[in-house]
Amino acid sequence: MTISTFLLALIAIFVAAKLFGEIAERVGAPAVLGELIGGVVVGVSGLRLVDPHAETIHLLAQLGIVLLLFLIGLNTELSKLVAVWPAALIVAVAGVVLTFMGGWAVAHALHYPNIVALFLGGALTATSVGITARVLCDTGHLHDREAQIILGAAVVDDIIGVILLTLIGSVAGGGALDAIAIARTAAIAFGFVFFAIVFGSFLAPHLVRAIERIGMARGLFFASIIFALTLAWIAQRAGTAIIIGSFAAGLVLARTEKAEEIERQVHDVVHFFVPIFFVAVGAAIDVKSLNLVGVLLAAIAVVGKVAAGHLAPGRGLRRMVVGVGMIPRGEVSLIFAQIGFASGLLSAGLFSAIAVMVMITALITPLALRMLLPKGPALEREADLMMDAPMEDEPREAAR
Repeated sequence: MTISTFLLALIAIFVAAKLFGEIAERVGAPAVLGELIGGVVVGVSGLRLVDPHAETIHLLAQLGIVLLLFLIGLNTELSKLVAVWPAALIVAVAGVVLTFMGGWAVAHALHYPNIVALFLGGALTATSVGITARVLCDTGHLHDREAQIILGAAVVDDIIGVILLTLIGSVAGGGALDAIAIARTAAIAFGFVFFAIVFGSFLAPHLVRAIERIGMARGLFFASIIFALTLAWIAQRAGTAIIIGSFAAGLVLARTEKAEEIERQVHDVVHFFVPIFFVAVGAAIDVKSLNLVGVLLAAIAVVGKVAAGHLAPGRGLRRMVVGVGMIPRGEVSLIFAQIGFASGLLSAGLFSAIAVMVMITALITPLALRMLLPKGPALEREADLMMDAPMEDEPREAAR
């Protein structure tokens, strides 16, 4: 990709994000839906100004989702997340089991071999929490009990999805499944979350105080971003999802005395990169690939997660919100498809079917959530962040 092509792609991404996001909000739909549709317009199904498979665009999109989950973590109280952990675990496990078995059943009904059934079942399991988190944040419902269950369940089923991906990928490569390999993969994935929160909670306050003592301009901003990227990198190296690392970083920093200041400082840069992810997702949608198998997989993906949401225990819980919030699929599903296609186990038609399933779940979730969630007041905290951000360094500069 040349610099001129890259710059044109960025222009198309930001114009599409703002234009279609604004149109979506004016007609009562969430901005993220507009960004996805804008991606379709400038991507492979439309003007072809954005190549979502270009490495540079892909990396920027991944950075956007990493930063979004970092901001979500900053807005999440660990105590609330722990309080709903049993419900989140039930929703996550039930969602994985129901969708995996549904994909397996479809494969066998269509007379595909067992290894193909494994890939189709695995591709349906993991929720892509970025879309749901964005809608919850934009509508002011991120602190609701349902939102905490969704976030907790998404972390768990993302870990399970990564475990399944590792194990099924090993089978595709000619390896064999054994209890030791399964236990080792699971221990690494769940152990990372425990390590990140416990060790990070010990380290973060010392890091914040050290930055304050040094008095470095924008030091807290850079230290926070570096902390998030570091945990995301460690998560990736440990064999789990990078967004789990950045989310854990946000959870940890949210418990420090400078949490609100950190949130205020990182707010603008996060909202600069986040639209790149959603437009890139839309740009990858090829409407010509629509097929009946993909629609069937999408139906199973929706029904399985909604059913899992209705299993969440608790009085007064809006279980439909939980279930719908778990619907969107994303990068893990596409990785399943890519591994299966590259190994020759999945045909081009089945690869497209998984892509169609991702497309449908990504598009219907924002609309369904907006219909289910009451129109809350605009986020006062969000407005304060936007108003205060430009003034951040003035007192320090004046003091100098």
